[in-house]
Amino acid sequence: MTWLLEPFRLEFMQRALIGCVLIGFTNGFLSAYIVMRRLALMADALSHSLLPGLAIGVILFGLTPVSLFFGALAAALFVTLGAELISRSSRVKEDTSLGILYTVAFSLGIVLLSFSKVRVELHHYLFGNILGISNTDLWTIYWISLVTLIVLVAMQRPLLVMLFEPSIAATQGVRVSILNYLVLTLLVFSMISSVQAVGVILALGLLTAPAATVYLFSNSFTKMFWGGGVIGMIGSCIGLFLSYWLNLPSGACIVLVLGGIFCLAFLFSPKYGVLPRIFRKRHLHEQSLARWENRTGLHKQDEHGDDSHNH
Repeated sequence: MTWLLEPFRLEFMQRALIGCVLIGFTNGFLSAYIVMRRLALMADALSHSLLPGLAIGVILFGLTPVSLFFGALAAALFVTLGAELISRSSRVKEDTSLGILYTVAFSLGIVLLSFSKVRVELHHYLFGNILGISNTDLWTIYWISLVTLIVLVAMQRPLLVMLFEPSIAATQGVRVSILNYLVLTLLVFSMISSVQAVGVILALGLLTAPAATVYLFSNSFTKMFWGGGVIGMIGSCIGLFLSYWLNLPSGACIVLVLGGIFCLAFLFSPKYGVLPRIFRKRHLHEQSLARWENRTGLHKQDEHGDDSHNH
């Protein structure tokens, strides 16, 4: 059992484990909204657009959590507001403008990091390195997680109404546009907290796989919220330990574990899984065939009986 308990004795693994619990649960909790609102493209664009903000923060103020936080926040808001401005003032649709802006922002971030005087490992921001998380990073993650979860739980009822019936929500006094911006802001905060864990490229997996997995088991939005949080937390912790034992990148392992859990649900979910559905169809077909054959046989017997009676 030494190999199993060894990670718990290491200080950097203890910090990483706490970070995985907070990041995994918060992103998994938020992923229900991302999946149901079909905001995967928006989430992907925002995660990639964090890179130039991180680069500018490093260049201007050095490699500190505060500079990284505000730089990433400014970049994400710039891309979000810029995409909306372009879509409202031109013929270009929002998804197209978002795709242009986030790829340009991502490319700009790669170029800017090459001019940084502070030596920065680019792959740490692209794919994450939660093993290098500091106490200051943990406090940032903690406060972001706390605020995000409190707001989402408190606003769960208007979120549900807005999600399924936005017109009815507006008639009931729900400020739909403000609520949308609030959720997008929480999404940006959650991405900033998870950059250290999975990086800007893999952040989308942490924001979509947990709720998508629960969606294959249940139609309850509440279960998607809490179930997504639990799956995100457990998957992140398992991925962390696998990365330690197998000496593999932590961010990639976390997303691979979450992807593996989703694949198992996709195949074996009793309600919406592929294999149970195939078996159920075949079973029903065999039952229908047997009933048809019985009825045909009885019909033939009745015909023979009628013929013999006539004779």
